[in-house]
Amino acid sequence: MKIGYLIDAFRPAEGPPPNTLGAFMRWCLSGAWPMLAVAVVFSALAGGMEAGTAYILGLVIDTAISSGPEQFFAPGNMAVVFGALAFFLLIRPVLFGLSAAGNAIIVGPNIGPMVNARLNRWTLGQSVTFFDDDFAGRIAQKQMQTANAMASVVTEVINVVAFALASLAGALILLGAVDLRITLLFGVWLIAYFALIRWFLPRVRKRSAARAGARANITGQVVDSITNIKTVKLFAHADHEEQAAQAAMVTFRERALEFGYLSASFRFCLMSLAGLLPVLLIGATLFLWQTGAATEGDIVAAGAVAIRVAQMTGWVSFTLMAIYSNVGEIENGMKTLTRPERVEDADEARTLEVPKGAITFDGLGFAYGRDVGGVQGISLRVAPGEKLGIVGASGAGKSTLVSLLLRLYETEEGRILIDDQDISRVTQDSLRRQIGMVTQETAMFNRSARENILYGRPDASEDDLLAAAEQAEAHGFIKDLRDGQGREGYAAHLGERGVKLSGGQRQRIALARAILKDAPILVLDEATSALDSEVEAAIQSALGRVMEGKTVLAIAHRLSTLAEMDRIIVMDQGRIVEEGTHEALLAQDGRYAQFWSRQSGGFIRTEDDEGTKSAEAAE
Repeated sequence: MKIGYLIDAFRPAEGPPPNTLGAFMRWCLSGAWPMLAVAVVFSALAGGMEAGTAYILGLVIDTAISSGPEQFFAPGNMAVVFGALAFFLLIRPVLFGLSAAGNAIIVGPNIGPMVNARLNRWTLGQSVTFFDDDFAGRIAQKQMQTANAMASVVTEVINVVAFALASLAGALILLGAVDLRITLLFGVWLIAYFALIRWFLPRVRKRSAARAGARANITGQVVDSITNIKTVKLFAHADHEEQAAQAAMVTFRERALEFGYLSASFRFCLMSLAGLLPVLLIGATLFLWQTGAATEGDIVAAGAVAIRVAQMTGWVSFTLMAIYSNVGEIENGMKTLTRPERVEDADEARTLEVPKGAITFDGLGFAYGRDVGGVQGISLRVAPGEKLGIVGASGAGKSTLVSLLLRLYETEEGRILIDDQDISRVTQDSLRRQIGMVTQETAMFNRSARENILYGRPDASEDDLLAAAEQAEAHGFIKDLRDGQGREGYAAHLGERGVKLSGGQRQRIALARAILKDAPILVLDEATSALDSEVEAAIQSALGRVMEGKTVLAIAHRLSTLAEMDRIIVMDQGRIVEEGTHEALLAQDGRYAQFWSRQSGGFIRTEDDEGTKSAEAAE
C-alpha cells in the first residue's frame, strides 16, 4: 500500500457524531489513530534533535578548546568529528524527513477528506426540517469549516506540539546535565510560559468561535441572495440585500476586531517572556562558568537551547492560538451539524417489496410538532393500480400527506402501509426507490441534462434515456441546449437548480426522470402546472401511458387534470371532507363542486382569492 493511503479516508464512522467536543473529535478521527501515533513519534524524534544539536555543538566546542588548534583533528578526536558529521548529515535529515512525510503525506491529505466525508454523510441523512430551518450556504460552510479546522488541529498538534514538547524535554535533560540549578531556572520560566498560555488560549477559543459563527452568517446571507437573484432583481431589492449582507459583515468585523485585540496582546506578552529566556539561561551559565561549575561548551549549549526555545516559543504559541481558534470553529460547527433532526431507520428495518402497490393511511396524524396544521385522522386505502386525485386549497394538507408517504417526516399518529408493510419498519432508501415523484418545484442539479435524467435510474441504457426524454416531450429542446462551456445537447449543464431552463422545461426533465425510474407508485404534485396548454396536452397523453399499471397519487389545482382519475378526495384543514369520482363529487354539490364552479382557467380559487375578487368588484 502506498504511504499516502495508510489512513482510510472514506471509512464511515460508527454511530452518530457526539455533541461534546472531545467525543466529537474522537468520532471524526476514529480509525486514523495508529497512523496519527506514528506521525507523532516521527515529529517527537525530530523535536528531540534540537537538544541534540545543542549538545553536539557544546561537545565540539569543548573538544576544540581542550585539544587546541593543532590537535583538534587528532585520531583521538575522530569519534567526535565523525559523530558530529553523522548527526548533521544523516541522522538529523532522516528524522526531519520522516517527520515531514508523516504530516505532509500520511496525515495532511487524509484527515480533511475523512472528516468532510463523515460530516457530509451525516448531514445528508438529516431530516427535511433540518434544512428548512437553516441557510443551505451556512450548512455547507459549517461542514467545510469543521473539516478544515479539524485537519489543521491534527497537523499542527503533530507538527508543532509534539515537536515542541520533545524539544522542551530534551532541553530539560541537556540543562540538567549542565547544572540542576539551570534546569530549575528553566522550569520556573516554563511555568510562567504555560500560565500565560492558560490565560489567553481559552479566550482565543471563545472569540474564534464567535468569529467563525459571524463568518458563516455572511456566507449564508450572500448565498441566500444569490440563490434567489431573480426575485431580488424582479423586486428591485438589490439595496435591501446589500444592507442585509453588510449587517452580517459589520458583525463579523466586530468579532474579528475582538479577536485581533486579544491576539495582539498575546503577542506582546509572549515576546516579552521569550526575550527573558536567553538572558536567564546564558547569564546563569556564565555565572557558573565563572565559578568553574560549567565549561565553555556548556555556555554554547545553554545559549543554543535558550535562543532556539525563545524562537520556538513564538512559533509554538501562535500555533497553539491557531489550534485553539480551530477548536473554536470545530465547536461552532459541531453545534450546527450534530443536531439530531433525523428520520431514522428502525433497528431491524427490512427492504420494502411492492408486488401490488396498495397504500393504506391508517389514522394518520401529523402537525409539524405544533397544535394545528398538517393532517389529522386520515384513514384511506388506495387500491393497487388505482389513480387517486387529491384536491384542496393551499394549506389543506395535500403535500404533507405525500411527504409522510415518503417518510420525509415521521408520523406523530397512526401509520402508513404499502402492501401491508408498515413504512416505519422498512429502510427509507428502499421505500423511496419504489415511489416516483414529479413536483411543481422541480429540483435540478448543475450537471448535464443526461445526468439529471439518469438520476431516476443511473444504470439505464442510452436507449432507455432517450425513450424517457421523448415520452416526456423533452428530447426536442434538450438536443438544442448549449451551455457556457460549449457543451451541447444531453451533455449541456443546466445551471444551479436548472436556472437555464424554463419552468416547463424543468418539469419535462423531471417527468423524464420519473419515467426512467419506472417505480410501481407514482406521485404527481402539480406535475403539469408549469406547462402551457399545448405541451400539457402532449404530456397528459404521455402521463396516461406512464400511469398504466401503477398506483398514482396526483395533486392538482387544475381540476381538469384530475377528471379522469378513478377517485378523488377533497382535503380541508388536514382532513378528508369528500371522496368519490369526478361525476359523483359534482353531483354532491359540495366542496369539490364549489371548486369546479370557481375555476378560472382550470385552477382552484381559494377563499382568499374570492375575497380579493369581491374587493376588486366593490371598488
